[in-house]
Amino acid sequence: MAKITVLGGCGSVGSVAVKTLAPLDYFSEIVIGDINIERAKEIVSGPGSNKVSAVKVDARDSKSVKKAIKGSDVVLNCAGPFHKLVPIILKAVIESRVNYLDICDDVDVTVEIMKMDEAAREAGVTALIGMGSSPGATNLLAKFAADSLLDETDSIDIFHAHGGEPFEGEGVVEHRLHCINMDIPMFLDGELKHVRYFEEDGIALREEFDFPVLGKVLLYPYAHPEQVTLPRYIKCRQVTNKGTQLPEEYSELIRELCRLGLAGKEPIKVKGQEVVPYDFIVAYIIRERERILKKTGFGPQRGCASVIVKGKKDGEYREYRFHMASRTQAMGEGTAIPAAAGAILMLRGKVSAKGVIPPEACVEPQEFIDLIPEVMKLDEKKEGGESFGGVIVEQIDEDGRVTKLDI
Repeated sequence: MAKITVLGGCGSVGSVAVKTLAPLDYFSEIVIGDINIERAKEIVSGPGSNKVSAVKVDARDSKSVKKAIKGSDVVLNCAGPFHKLVPIILKAVIESRVNYLDICDDVDVTVEIMKMDEAAREAGVTALIGMGSSPGATNLLAKFAADSLLDETDSIDIFHAHGGEPFEGEGVVEHRLHCINMDIPMFLDGELKHVRYFEEDGIALREEFDFPVLGKVLLYPYAHPEQVTLPRYIKCRQVTNKGTQLPEEYSELIRELCRLGLAGKEPIKVKGQEVVPYDFIVAYIIRERERILKKTGFGPQRGCASVIVKGKKDGEYREYRFHMASRTQAMGEGTAIPAAAGAILMLRGKVSAKGVIPPEACVEPQEFIDLIPEVMKLDEKKEGGESFGGVIVEQIDEDGRVTKLDI
Protein backbone atom coordinates (compact mmCIF):
# COMPACT_ATOMS: atom_id res chain seq x y z
CA MET A 1 0.00 0.00 0.00
CA ALA A 2 1.56 3.26 -1.12
CA LYS A 3 0.31 6.82 -0.75
CA ILE A 4 1.17 9.88 -2.82
CA THR A 5 0.06 13.44 -2.10
CA VAL A 6 -0.09 15.79 -5.09
CA LEU A 7 0.21 19.36 -3.88
CA GLY A 8 -1.38 21.81 -6.29
CA GLY A 9 -3.44 18.89 -7.55
CA CYS A 10 -6.12 21.21 -8.99
CA GLY A 11 -3.76 23.04 -11.35
CA SER A 12 -3.21 22.49 -15.05
CA VAL A 13 -0.30 20.11 -14.30
CA GLY A 14 -1.27 18.65 -10.92
CA SER A 15 -4.74 17.61 -12.09
CA VAL A 16 -3.25 15.76 -15.06
CA ALA A 17 -0.72 14.03 -12.79
CA VAL A 18 -3.59 12.78 -10.61
CA LYS A 19 -5.54 11.55 -13.64
CA THR A 20 -2.41 9.88 -15.01
CA LEU A 21 -1.58 8.02 -11.78
CA ALA A 22 -5.14 7.07 -10.76
CA PRO A 23 -5.73 4.24 -13.30
CA LEU A 24 -2.29 2.72 -12.64
CA ASP A 25 -1.60 0.20 -9.89
CA TYR A 26 1.43 1.80 -8.28
CA PHE A 27 -0.26 3.99 -5.67
CA SER A 28 -3.17 2.66 -3.64
CA GLU A 29 -3.98 6.13 -2.28
CA ILE A 30 -3.74 9.44 -4.13
CA VAL A 31 -4.44 12.64 -2.21
CA ILE A 32 -5.10 15.96 -3.95
CA GLY A 33 -3.75 18.74 -1.74
CA ASP A 34 -4.95 22.18 -2.79
CA ILE A 35 -6.31 25.36 -1.28
CA ASN A 36 -9.29 25.13 -3.65
CA ILE A 37 -11.01 22.23 -1.91
CA GLU A 38 -14.21 22.55 -3.96
CA ARG A 39 -12.30 22.17 -7.21
CA ALA A 40 -10.32 19.30 -5.67
CA LYS A 41 -13.53 17.45 -4.87
CA GLU A 42 -14.67 17.87 -8.48
CA ILE A 43 -11.49 16.20 -9.72
CA VAL A 44 -12.04 13.18 -7.45
CA SER A 45 -13.82 11.22 -10.17
CA GLY A 46 -13.07 9.12 -13.23
CA PRO A 47 -10.86 6.00 -13.59
CA GLY A 48 -9.31 4.99 -10.28
CA SER A 49 -11.42 7.51 -8.37
CA ASN A 50 -12.01 5.02 -5.56
CA LYS A 51 -8.46 5.67 -4.35
CA VAL A 52 -8.42 9.46 -4.87
CA SER A 53 -9.28 11.87 -2.06
CA ALA A 54 -8.85 15.58 -1.38
CA VAL A 55 -7.54 17.68 1.47
CA LYS A 56 -7.38 21.45 1.84
CA VAL A 57 -3.86 22.77 2.19
CA ASP A 58 -2.36 26.23 2.25
CA ALA A 59 1.05 25.84 0.60
CA ARG A 60 2.21 29.10 2.19
CA ASP A 61 1.88 27.53 5.65
CA SER A 62 4.38 24.83 6.59
CA LYS A 63 2.08 23.44 9.30
CA SER A 64 -0.70 23.02 6.75
CA VAL A 65 1.70 21.27 4.37
CA LYS A 66 2.97 18.89 7.07
CA LYS A 67 -0.57 17.99 8.05
CA ALA A 68 -1.56 17.30 4.43
CA ILE A 69 1.41 15.06 3.62
CA LYS A 70 1.37 13.02 6.83
CA GLY A 71 1.63 9.30 6.07
CA SER A 72 2.68 9.83 2.45
CA ASP A 73 5.34 7.72 0.79
CA VAL A 74 5.91 10.33 -1.93
CA VAL A 75 4.98 14.01 -2.27
CA LEU A 76 4.61 15.39 -5.79
CA ASN A 77 4.67 19.18 -5.65
CA CYS A 78 2.93 21.00 -8.52
CA ALA A 79 1.94 24.08 -6.50
CA GLY A 80 2.90 27.43 -7.96
CA PRO A 81 4.12 30.02 -8.33
CA PHE A 82 7.27 28.07 -7.60
CA HIS A 83 9.43 31.06 -6.66
CA LYS A 84 7.04 31.71 -3.78
CA LEU A 85 6.01 28.24 -2.64
CA VAL A 86 8.69 25.62 -3.37
CA PRO A 87 11.16 26.65 -0.61
CA ILE A 88 8.36 26.58 2.00
CA ILE A 89 7.03 23.22 0.84
CA LEU A 90 10.40 21.50 0.45
CA LYS A 91 11.52 22.58 3.92
CA ALA A 92 8.30 21.17 5.40
CA VAL A 93 8.70 17.91 3.48
CA ILE A 94 12.31 17.45 4.57
CA GLU A 95 11.34 18.05 8.19
CA SER A 96 8.58 15.44 7.73
CA ARG A 97 11.14 12.98 6.28
CA VAL A 98 9.05 12.17 3.18
CA ASN A 99 10.49 11.59 -0.29
CA TYR A 100 9.70 14.39 -2.70
CA LEU A 101 9.68 15.47 -6.32
CA ASP A 102 8.52 18.62 -8.04
CA ILE A 103 8.16 20.28 -11.44
CA CYS A 104 9.89 23.51 -10.43
CA ASP A 105 11.16 25.37 -13.50
CA ASP A 106 12.22 28.61 -11.81
CA VAL A 107 15.99 28.68 -12.07
CA ASP A 108 16.59 31.03 -9.14
CA VAL A 109 14.51 28.82 -6.87
CA THR A 110 16.39 25.76 -8.12
CA VAL A 111 19.67 27.32 -7.04
CA GLU A 112 18.13 28.27 -3.69
CA ILE A 113 16.67 24.87 -2.83
CA MET A 114 19.83 23.01 -3.85
CA LYS A 115 21.29 24.62 -0.73
CA MET A 116 18.93 22.35 1.24
CA ASP A 117 20.87 19.32 -0.03
CA GLU A 118 22.69 18.66 3.24
CA ALA A 119 19.48 18.93 5.28
CA ALA A 120 17.76 16.45 2.96
CA ARG A 121 20.64 13.98 3.15
CA GLU A 122 20.75 14.18 6.94
CA ALA A 123 17.00 13.51 7.01
CA GLY A 124 17.39 10.57 4.61
CA VAL A 125 15.11 12.28 2.07
CA THR A 126 15.26 11.99 -1.71
CA ALA A 127 14.22 15.33 -3.23
CA LEU A 128 14.08 15.07 -7.02
CA ILE A 129 13.64 18.60 -8.34
CA GLY A 130 12.55 19.75 -11.80
CA MET A 131 11.00 16.48 -12.92
CA GLY A 132 8.62 17.81 -15.57
CA SER A 133 9.12 18.42 -19.27
CA SER A 134 11.63 21.30 -19.21
CA PRO A 135 13.34 20.71 -16.88
CA GLY A 136 12.91 16.97 -16.44
CA ALA A 137 12.54 14.93 -19.60
CA THR A 138 14.87 17.37 -21.38
CA ASN A 139 17.63 16.71 -18.82
CA LEU A 140 17.28 12.95 -19.19
CA LEU A 141 17.27 12.97 -22.99
CA ALA A 142 20.39 15.14 -22.95
CA LYS A 143 22.06 12.73 -20.53
CA PHE A 144 20.98 9.74 -22.64
CA ALA A 145 22.65 11.27 -25.70
CA ALA A 146 25.81 12.21 -23.82
CA ASP A 147 26.18 8.83 -22.10
CA SER A 148 24.94 6.43 -24.78
CA LEU A 149 25.27 8.07 -28.19
CA LEU A 150 28.31 10.33 -28.03
CA ASP A 151 31.94 10.10 -26.97
CA GLU A 152 32.22 13.87 -26.59
CA THR A 153 29.38 16.36 -26.00
CA ASP A 154 29.80 19.87 -27.34
CA SER A 155 26.40 21.55 -26.90
CA ILE A 156 22.89 20.98 -25.57
CA ASP A 157 20.13 23.28 -26.81
CA ILE A 158 16.59 23.01 -25.46
CA PHE A 159 13.65 24.47 -27.40
CA HIS A 160 9.99 24.43 -26.38
CA ALA A 161 6.68 25.94 -27.47
CA HIS A 162 3.09 25.15 -26.57
CA GLY A 163 -0.37 26.63 -26.41
CA GLY A 164 -4.11 26.15 -26.31
CA GLU A 165 -4.34 24.50 -22.88
CA PRO A 166 -7.90 24.28 -21.49
CA PHE A 167 -6.97 26.76 -18.77
CA GLU A 168 -4.02 28.58 -17.25
CA GLY A 169 -3.83 29.64 -13.64
CA GLU A 170 -2.11 32.56 -11.98
CA GLY A 171 0.94 30.45 -11.11
CA VAL A 172 1.65 29.70 -14.78
CA VAL A 173 1.35 33.34 -15.82
CA GLU A 174 3.46 34.51 -12.87
CA HIS A 175 6.18 32.05 -13.88
CA ARG A 176 6.34 33.58 -17.35
CA LEU A 177 6.57 37.11 -16.01
CA HIS A 178 9.26 35.97 -13.58
CA CYS A 179 11.30 34.38 -16.39
CA ILE A 180 11.15 37.47 -18.59
CA ASN A 181 12.10 39.99 -15.93
CA MET A 182 15.05 38.23 -14.31
CA ASP A 183 18.69 37.75 -15.33
CA ILE A 184 18.50 34.69 -17.62
CA PRO A 185 21.33 32.16 -17.21
CA MET A 186 22.94 30.64 -20.30
CA PHE A 187 25.96 28.33 -20.33
CA LEU A 188 28.03 29.73 -23.20
CA ASP A 189 31.63 28.98 -24.18
CA GLY A 190 32.11 26.91 -21.04
CA GLU A 191 30.91 29.61 -18.64
CA LEU A 192 27.65 30.46 -16.93
CA LYS A 193 26.59 33.89 -18.16
CA HIS A 194 23.43 35.97 -17.72
CA VAL A 195 21.48 37.86 -20.33
CA ARG A 196 18.49 40.22 -20.23
CA TYR A 197 15.39 39.48 -22.26
CA PHE A 198 15.04 42.93 -23.87
CA GLU A 199 18.71 43.86 -24.06
CA GLU A 200 21.18 43.17 -26.88
CA ASP A 201 22.63 40.00 -25.37
CA GLY A 202 19.17 38.49 -24.95
CA ILE A 203 17.91 39.64 -28.35
CA ALA A 204 20.97 38.06 -30.00
CA LEU A 205 19.94 34.65 -28.66
CA ARG A 206 16.47 34.71 -30.24
CA GLU A 207 16.15 31.91 -32.76
CA GLU A 208 13.62 30.40 -35.15
CA PHE A 209 13.22 26.63 -34.92
CA ASP A 210 11.19 24.24 -37.08
CA PHE A 211 9.26 21.93 -34.71
CA PRO A 212 7.32 18.81 -35.65
CA VAL A 213 3.59 19.56 -35.38
CA LEU A 214 4.13 23.29 -34.79
CA GLY A 215 6.28 24.33 -37.75
CA LYS A 216 8.62 27.31 -37.57
CA VAL A 217 8.41 29.24 -34.30
CA LEU A 218 10.44 32.22 -33.05
CA LEU A 219 11.94 31.38 -29.65
CA TYR A 220 13.28 33.59 -26.87
CA PRO A 221 15.82 33.06 -24.04
CA TYR A 222 14.10 31.23 -21.19
CA ALA A 223 15.13 31.19 -17.54
CA HIS A 224 14.90 27.46 -16.85
CA PRO A 225 17.27 25.38 -14.67
CA GLU A 226 18.86 23.10 -17.30
CA GLN A 227 21.57 25.58 -18.21
CA VAL A 228 22.60 25.68 -14.53
CA THR A 229 22.36 21.99 -13.61
CA LEU A 230 23.33 20.10 -16.78
CA PRO A 231 26.92 21.46 -16.98
CA ARG A 232 27.51 20.10 -13.47
CA TYR A 233 26.95 16.54 -14.68
CA ILE A 234 27.72 16.62 -18.42
CA LYS A 235 31.00 18.03 -19.70
CA CYS A 236 30.13 20.37 -22.56
CA ARG A 237 30.72 23.85 -23.95
CA GLN A 238 27.14 25.11 -24.19
CA VAL A 239 23.67 24.65 -22.68
CA THR A 240 20.87 26.99 -23.74
CA ASN A 241 17.11 27.11 -23.24
CA LYS A 242 14.71 28.97 -25.52
CA GLY A 243 10.94 28.91 -25.62
CA THR A 244 7.65 30.69 -26.16
CA GLN A 245 3.89 30.39 -25.81
CA LEU A 246 1.42 30.00 -28.65
CA PRO A 247 -0.21 31.62 -30.48
CA GLU A 248 2.37 34.32 -31.16
CA GLU A 249 -0.20 37.02 -30.41
CA TYR A 250 -0.45 35.72 -26.85
CA SER A 251 3.31 35.66 -26.39
CA GLU A 252 3.54 39.16 -27.83
CA LEU A 253 0.98 40.45 -25.32
CA ILE A 254 3.01 39.12 -22.38
CA ARG A 255 6.27 40.50 -23.78
CA GLU A 256 4.82 43.95 -24.46
CA LEU A 257 3.32 44.29 -20.99
CA CYS A 258 6.70 43.42 -19.48
CA ARG A 259 8.60 45.71 -21.87
CA LEU A 260 6.38 48.60 -20.79
CA GLY A 261 7.29 47.95 -17.16
CA LEU A 262 3.80 46.89 -16.12
CA ALA A 263 5.08 43.85 -14.25
CA GLY A 264 6.18 46.04 -11.37
CA LYS A 265 5.09 45.17 -7.85
CA GLU A 266 5.19 48.67 -6.35
CA PRO A 267 1.62 49.93 -5.77
CA ILE A 268 0.49 53.04 -7.59
CA LYS A 269 -2.50 55.22 -6.79
CA VAL A 270 -5.34 55.18 -9.30
CA LYS A 271 -8.21 57.53 -8.44
CA GLY A 272 -7.41 57.29 -4.77
CA GLN A 273 -6.98 53.50 -4.71
CA GLU A 274 -3.71 51.59 -4.60
CA VAL A 275 -3.22 49.22 -7.54
CA VAL A 276 -0.32 46.79 -7.99
CA PRO A 277 0.47 46.70 -11.74
CA TYR A 278 1.70 43.10 -11.48
CA ASP A 279 -1.58 41.86 -10.02
CA PHE A 280 -3.53 43.69 -12.71
CA ILE A 281 -1.60 42.29 -15.67
CA VAL A 282 -1.76 38.71 -14.35
CA ALA A 283 -5.56 38.94 -14.36
CA TYR A 284 -5.54 40.83 -17.66
CA ILE A 285 -3.33 38.21 -19.38
CA ILE A 286 -5.58 35.37 -18.23
CA ARG A 287 -8.64 37.15 -19.58
CA GLU A 288 -7.05 38.21 -22.87
CA ARG A 289 -5.68 34.71 -23.52
CA GLU A 290 -9.19 33.39 -24.02
CA ARG A 291 -10.01 36.21 -26.41
CA ILE A 292 -6.82 35.66 -28.41
CA LEU A 293 -7.37 31.90 -28.70
CA LYS A 294 -10.85 32.52 -30.09
CA LYS A 295 -9.79 35.37 -32.38
CA THR A 296 -6.91 33.38 -33.91
CA GLY A 297 -8.88 30.13 -34.14
CA PHE A 298 -5.93 28.38 -32.52
CA GLY A 299 -7.82 25.12 -32.01
CA PRO A 300 -6.80 22.16 -29.82
CA GLN A 301 -3.87 22.38 -27.45
CA ARG A 302 -0.55 21.26 -28.87
CA GLY A 303 3.11 21.57 -28.12
CA CYS A 304 6.64 20.32 -28.55
CA ALA A 305 9.86 20.27 -26.53
CA SER A 306 13.04 19.48 -28.45
CA VAL A 307 16.53 18.66 -27.21
CA ILE A 308 19.38 19.13 -29.68
CA VAL A 309 22.66 17.52 -28.62
CA LYS A 310 25.81 17.93 -30.70
CA GLY A 311 29.18 16.26 -30.30
CA LYS A 312 31.41 13.52 -31.67
CA LYS A 313 31.23 9.76 -31.99
CA ASP A 314 34.35 7.85 -33.09
CA GLY A 315 35.90 11.17 -34.04
CA GLU A 316 33.04 12.16 -36.35
CA TYR A 317 30.43 14.89 -35.93
CA ARG A 318 27.04 13.76 -34.66
CA GLU A 319 23.85 15.65 -33.88
CA TYR A 320 20.84 14.13 -32.16
CA ARG A 321 17.42 15.74 -32.04
CA PHE A 322 14.78 14.51 -29.60
CA HIS A 323 11.27 15.88 -30.16
CA MET A 324 8.50 15.38 -27.60
CA ALA A 325 5.65 16.46 -29.85
CA SER A 326 1.89 16.21 -29.58
CA ARG A 327 -1.13 17.47 -31.50
CA THR A 328 -3.51 16.95 -28.57
CA GLN A 329 -1.33 17.58 -25.52
CA ALA A 330 0.57 20.64 -24.37
CA MET A 331 2.02 21.96 -21.11
CA GLY A 332 -0.26 20.07 -18.70
CA GLU A 333 0.31 16.61 -20.11
CA GLY A 334 3.86 17.29 -21.25
CA THR A 335 4.87 18.25 -17.71
CA ALA A 336 2.62 15.93 -15.68
CA ILE A 337 3.51 12.69 -17.46
CA PRO A 338 7.28 12.86 -16.73
CA ALA A 339 6.43 13.85 -13.14
CA ALA A 340 4.15 10.83 -12.78
CA ALA A 341 6.88 8.60 -14.20
CA GLY A 342 9.37 10.08 -11.73
CA ALA A 343 7.01 9.35 -8.81
CA ILE A 344 6.67 5.74 -9.96
CA LEU A 345 10.43 5.30 -10.31
CA MET A 346 10.89 6.76 -6.85
CA LEU A 347 8.33 4.38 -5.38
CA ARG A 348 10.03 1.43 -7.09
CA GLY A 349 13.37 2.37 -5.54
CA LYS A 350 14.91 3.43 -8.85
CA VAL A 351 15.53 6.94 -7.53
CA SER A 352 17.22 6.45 -4.19
CA ALA A 353 20.03 9.00 -3.88
CA LYS A 354 19.57 11.26 -0.87
CA GLY A 355 19.64 15.02 -1.09
CA VAL A 356 18.22 17.74 -3.34
CA ILE A 357 19.12 16.64 -6.84
CA PRO A 358 18.11 17.27 -10.48
CA PRO A 359 16.99 14.41 -12.77
CA GLU A 360 20.30 13.96 -14.58
CA ALA A 361 22.01 13.24 -11.25
CA CYS A 362 19.75 10.47 -9.98
CA VAL A 363 17.44 9.05 -12.70
CA GLU A 364 18.62 6.45 -15.17
CA PRO A 365 17.49 7.78 -18.59
CA GLN A 366 16.73 4.36 -20.08
CA GLU A 367 14.49 3.40 -17.13
CA PHE A 368 12.58 6.65 -17.61
CA ILE A 369 12.28 6.12 -21.37
CA ASP A 370 11.07 2.53 -20.88
CA LEU A 371 8.39 3.61 -18.40
CA ILE A 372 6.91 6.47 -20.45
CA PRO A 373 4.77 4.29 -22.79
CA GLU A 374 2.99 2.84 -19.76
CA VAL A 375 1.99 6.20 -18.33
CA MET A 376 1.60 8.25 -21.52
CA LYS A 377 -1.46 8.24 -23.76
CA LEU A 378 0.03 8.44 -27.23
CA ASP A 379 -1.76 10.31 -29.99
CA GLU A 380 -3.66 8.06 -32.36
CA LYS A 381 -3.24 10.46 -35.28
CA LYS A 382 -0.16 9.82 -37.38
CA GLU A 383 1.51 11.76 -40.13
CA GLY A 384 4.07 10.30 -42.50
CA GLY A 385 4.23 7.15 -40.40
CA GLU A 386 5.32 9.04 -37.30
CA SER A 387 3.21 9.03 -34.13
CA PHE A 388 3.14 12.55 -32.71
CA GLY A 389 2.63 11.51 -29.12
CA GLY A 390 5.94 9.94 -28.10
CA VAL A 391 9.57 10.91 -28.70
CA ILE A 392 10.78 11.42 -32.26
CA VAL A 393 14.54 10.86 -32.51
CA GLU A 394 16.70 12.04 -35.40
CA GLN A 395 20.41 11.55 -36.05
CA ILE A 396 22.11 14.11 -38.29
CA ASP A 397 25.60 13.57 -39.69
CA GLU A 398 28.14 16.18 -40.81
CA ASP A 399 26.63 16.21 -44.32
CA GLY A 400 23.17 17.01 -42.97
CA ARG A 401 21.71 13.56 -43.65
CA VAL A 402 18.83 12.75 -41.28
CA THR A 403 18.18 9.24 -39.96
CA LYS A 404 15.19 8.37 -37.76
CA LEU A 405 16.08 6.28 -34.70
CA ASP A 406 14.29 4.22 -32.07
CA ILE A 407 15.33 4.47 -28.42
